[in-house]
Amino acid sequence: MGRIRRHGQTSEEGNPVKPLIFAVEDDTAIQEVYAYTLENEFDCRCFDNGAAFFAATERDGTPDLILLDVMLPGEDGFAILSQLKNTPATARVPVIMVSAKGEEIAKVKGLNLGADDYLSKPFGVLELVARIKANLRKITKPPASAVYKNIAVDAAKHQITAGGHPLQLTLKEYNLLCLLCENAGTVQTRETIFAVVWGDTFVGETRTLDIHIQALRRKLAEAASGGESDGDAAIQTVRGVGYMLI
Repeated sequence: MGRIRRHGQTSEEGNPVKPLIFAVEDDTAIQEVYAYTLENEFDCRCFDNGAAFFAATERDGTPDLILLDVMLPGEDGFAILSQLKNTPATARVPVIMVSAKGEEIAKVKGLNLGADDYLSKPFGVLELVARIKANLRKITKPPASAVYKNIAVDAAKHQITAGGHPLQLTLKEYNLLCLLCENAGTVQTRETIFAVVWGDTFVGETRTLDIHIQALRRKLAEAASGGESDGDAAIQTVRGVGYMLI
């Protein structure tokens, strides 16, 4: 991958660098919507397929956020997402999956593969911009370092370990586990979690949180490698309220 270009920096001319958005979408009409809607606040570049997209990341550097359609020629969005989340250079780049309205199975599959958000077609331009800004906020406000039982958060390295083993987490999983660790022993309501981790503008399915909790529990168990002890931290469900680390 090329160098990571992050917004908040300035160009050689001293001008603020716009967030770089890569959109993988083969529908030219939607490409035009992206280009027209985002041109003032973002540097948006559209690609018809995964091959062109990955070539651009090699040439121009890692984007700040990716809009990824599900149905694409060649590799579909799920295959591209899987590759992104399993590559260290792009694992924590926010990915907003885009698909036709009502495709719940596609939505669940995308979230399970590590998608950070989901947008259903047809979508409104205000919602599009709000989702992008909400996901970008999560990478400009890194959580503080924290330690609880066998879990340690290293904010400087943007890494969480469990029993000394580094966890391979998506951006949302990282921020969610940070929130639970920083507030260990205290219930975090679903509303609080959505506001902190997904942003106040999140209007997706409530099952999104449950899917991410399941993924975290699985990764914590894998890190323990069957050697869990009574002193290990665990995510507890508080029925009808939310979750907490105990």
